[in-house]
Amino acid sequence: MLKAGIISLGCPRNLIDSEIIAGSLKKSGMKIVSAERGVDVCVINTCAFTQSAREESIDKIMEASYLKKKGKIGCLVITGCLPQMYKGSLAKELGEADLIVGTNDFLKIPELLKRHKLGAGRTFVSGELDYIYNEFDPRIILTPEHYAYVKISEGCSNFCSYCIIPHLRGKFRSRRIESVEAEFRQLSAGGKLKEVNIIGQDTTLYGKDIYGKIKFPELLRRLCRIKNSVRWIRILYTHPAHYSDELIEVVREEDRMCKYLDIPVQHISDRILKKMNRPTAGSQIEKLIDKLRKKIPGIALRTSLIVGFPGETEKDFNKLLDFVRKARFERLGAFMYSREEGTRAAFYGSQIPEKLKRQRFDAVMKLQQSISREINSAMVGKTVEVLIDEKLQNDLGKYAGRTQADAPEIDGTIYVSAKNLRPGSFCKLKVTGFLEYDLIGEKV
Repeated sequence: MLKAGIISLGCPRNLIDSEIIAGSLKKSGMKIVSAERGVDVCVINTCAFTQSAREESIDKIMEASYLKKKGKIGCLVITGCLPQMYKGSLAKELGEADLIVGTNDFLKIPELLKRHKLGAGRTFVSGELDYIYNEFDPRIILTPEHYAYVKISEGCSNFCSYCIIPHLRGKFRSRRIESVEAEFRQLSAGGKLKEVNIIGQDTTLYGKDIYGKIKFPELLRRLCRIKNSVRWIRILYTHPAHYSDELIEVVREEDRMCKYLDIPVQHISDRILKKMNRPTAGSQIEKLIDKLRKKIPGIALRTSLIVGFPGETEKDFNKLLDFVRKARFERLGAFMYSREEGTRAAFYGSQIPEKLKRQRFDAVMKLQQSISREINSAMVGKTVEVLIDEKLQNDLGKYAGRTQADAPEIDGTIYVSAKNLRPGSFCKLKVTGFLEYDLIGEKV
């Protein structure tokens, strides 16, 4: 049996694609193993969202190319956003790659490998971007068995001026409600799944393209009605322009909905938001946050910000800092603007020097660090429900888990020193200490 290894780079949306690639290779008769070992087929699913992501992808490809020359990798497959971005030109640069496949055709990798063995050409990049997976596509879950991701839509039609996603993934397209429900049942069939994270390029726009109106609240209600082992349903990648009172009611009323919302607002200055082609004014964003705080008790809000966008003045940046102070996000990530080829913002004047971008980034993160420390200190003495993720051996605790306020991989951890806990189980913990972004607890 041939052995295949998958290296998945980038976000959870890319991870689902990697899981489908793994499933399709297994279905074709291959054994899926760690890509760190010697493998007959190594698939690198790349990310090209930013310059740093592209550099990481290239580094992984170079490492794999070296191993291929050493005979530790048989066939090297490059797929994902990097091939979609550079299309045929990538083939000239990566002579060691046997197959180069875009974002629309990774499900065809087993078939293309067979053709390659028969002497067919080594590259394949599709034209129209119209693929979206469904419950019938083979899939091997690569996350721990107690949590998984479900992608309800693909592509994006927002065309933010800094973002290349529409060019890499195509226009926004939703799966049908019945397809998502079927997958939700399949994933939880074994009784071990406890958390499902709903993802897409813009989850809050779900259904608009195929039903003529947004159906996201209805989808969530229907998922909450399905009886299975899932205790937590978490929403990621929402857009502030597409919130509704109905969606807020679902998150507030349904017990299985995590009281957690991920809302990448990017900025608060109206002038910068307009240049970003973001259809929400700063005042609308502030009103939305106030409403969420009032309507959903205990809500944890995560956001993402971009600093150093072309033309961002000191006044714009200070307004952003004031906004962060006032909003007091429980979770916040900041990014320095990256000038991406193929985007409108790349041609804007008044590009900000890298040194100033770094200063502004450091200022935002220093402010958020103090806010996070204050929020975490207020948790000491409280009892929280925690989903145990893994067993550890370090000074902070023997186990690591998460509260409803923490999404996998991107948010904080609560460290536990209790004995005989099981990854994938829930337990009540009393918070006894805190770090800048993490908590320390003991079993109640």
